Amino acid sequence: MTTYAALLRGINVGGSRKVPMAELRAVLEGLGLDGVRTYLQSGQAVFTSGHGDEDSLAASLAAAIDRHFGFTVDVLVRDHAYLKAVADNCPFPAGDLEPRQLHVTYFSAPVGEDRFAELDRDAYLPEEFRLGDRVLYLYAPDGLGRSRLAGDLARPRLTKGLVATSRNWNTVRKLVELTAEA
Repeated sequence: MTTYAALLRGINVGGSRKVPMAELRAVLEGLGLDGVRTYLQSGQAVFTSGHGDEDSLAASLAAAIDRHFGFTVDVLVRDHAYLKAVADNCPFPAGDLEPRQLHVTYFSAPVGEDRFAELDRDAYLPEEFRLGDRVLYLYAPDGLGRSRLAGDLARPRLTKGLVATSRNWNTVRKLVELTAEA
C-alpha cells in the first residue's frame, strides 16, 4: 500500500465549487481507497491505495468528484516520497522563513526554465522563484496576497497545458506529515 495526497484545485473559494470535506471523504472511500482523511477546506485529502499510479488515481478522483458534485475539478495525486522530496529540496531556507513567505506550486508535468523566460526576475526582487521536480518554489517576503510575482506566474500562457495548484509552506509540511503517518 502506498500513501498519497490528492490536491484539488480551486474548490471552496469565494463561495463557489463547494466540496464539503465529509462528502469528499465519502467519495474517495467509495472508490475503495483506504485511510481517507482530509486537511483543511481548501482541497487536500490523504489516502492509501495498493493499485494505480498517480495519474490514474487523479483521473479516477476527478471523475468521481464530477459525478458526485456536478462540476469538474483538477486533481493532482502525489505519494509521500515525492512530497517529502519537495519539502527536503526547497532551494530557500525554509527553516529561517515565516511559512507565509514560502509557497509551492505543484504541476502535472515537468516544467522547464524556458516557460518563464519572458519574466524579468530582477524586476520582482526581493521575490524569487525556483523550479524543482514538477514544482515551483515561490519566496514572497510580504506574503502571497501582496506578491506581484505570484500573479504573473499564474498567467494562463505560463501554465498552458498543465494542471497547477499552489500550497503554502505550512500545508506542504503538513502533507508530508500526514502521508508519513498512514
